[in-house]
Amino acid sequence: MSRNYSELTGRIAGRGADAWLIHAQAKDAAQRGEDVIVLSVGDPDLDTPTVIAERAIAAIRAGDTHYTPVIGRPGLRAAVAERQARLAGQRVGAEHVACCSGAQNALYFAVSCLVSPGDRVAVIEPAYVTYPATVEQTGAVIDYVTASAEAGFRLEVDALAAAIRPETRAIVLANPNNPTGVVLNRDELSAIYAIAEQHDLWIISDEVYGDLVYDGAFIPMGALEETPDRVITVGSLSKSHAMTGWRSGWTIGPPAFTDHVERLSLAMLYGMPGFVMEAAEAALREAADTPAEMTAIYHRRSRLAMQALDGAPGLDAKAPAAGMFMMIDVRGVGFTSQAFVERLYRETGVSVLDGGAFGPPTDGFVRLSFAASEATILEGCRRIRRFAETHAPAVDGGRIAS
Repeated sequence: MSRNYSELTGRIAGRGADAWLIHAQAKDAAQRGEDVIVLSVGDPDLDTPTVIAERAIAAIRAGDTHYTPVIGRPGLRAAVAERQARLAGQRVGAEHVACCSGAQNALYFAVSCLVSPGDRVAVIEPAYVTYPATVEQTGAVIDYVTASAEAGFRLEVDALAAAIRPETRAIVLANPNNPTGVVLNRDELSAIYAIAEQHDLWIISDEVYGDLVYDGAFIPMGALEETPDRVITVGSLSKSHAMTGWRSGWTIGPPAFTDHVERLSLAMLYGMPGFVMEAAEAALREAADTPAEMTAIYHRRSRLAMQALDGAPGLDAKAPAAGMFMMIDVRGVGFTSQAFVERLYRETGVSVLDGGAFGPPTDGFVRLSFAASEATILEGCRRIRRFAETHAPAVDGGRIAS
């Protein structure tokens, strides 16, 4: 008997789908006790703060293992709203918030509720590797807007304006950006908002790394609206509170949007675990200092990595302004970024991520994660430096020697 599968999973197996192959090999090797260094994923090596974990444990012991409100418990929704009001200055309440199973689930919900087959979506790249699949699962078409390496990975507003078509329904962006760590300033945010307003577009703003800005100020996209209107904010506790495995995220938008998310969640998720929501509320109300502590740790690690790679032949490390990643231009070594990643792992046991998975602007770059101990990062950088010294073409008088 011939059995067919839905076109959906085939449609979303495009760009970025294979980005994690080397990472998966490295994780498996690490579990076998092999000498590998995993610097390819943003999963903090730090544990979730005790006050958060204890809230979840207490909730489980109290029998908090039953169905919960599909859209999230009022206490957590109110805590998220209070956080948004504090950060963005918006007048926002629980009715604007939907609780989701992490930021990826929140992004999927947001796009699914706003975009239809045949629509177009402007995605600012470099873009996280799941964005193409998340948008294309709706049947929409992506128009990529390039923030080039030559421009410091900063958005060129004219390029965004030129990408808007009559069929465009939304703009998708990450601020701070993953993978580059670039943080948009108020002028850039205002220009994006003006384009969205002119063409009556939604803006989906992924702000997962907003709590981890260590160079300059973070301004949420929602700061441009008195109350949520056309901006859909996506957030989570994964990075700010070392809670990747808890899968706790949210959307913030107008109440009508939240109603649509609830309808979709009813058919897809059917609510978050109660003990996870209790932990999330504890994170927001009882561990408010944790993001600042995390930021200090990642900032220190970024400086250590920059120093460790400074002057390495063929490499040009770019200092991030936020987050837990650093982009390294490896074109001077003489390999494509994909070949660099594969050979680096094969020859040194260090796994990093191919920048090409995030789009053409970061092709020729690799992404190095700071989600490891300082000793691990330094040893990884030592091996990367030795790899570059082995393979980079010799330079004579400022020119590559023939």
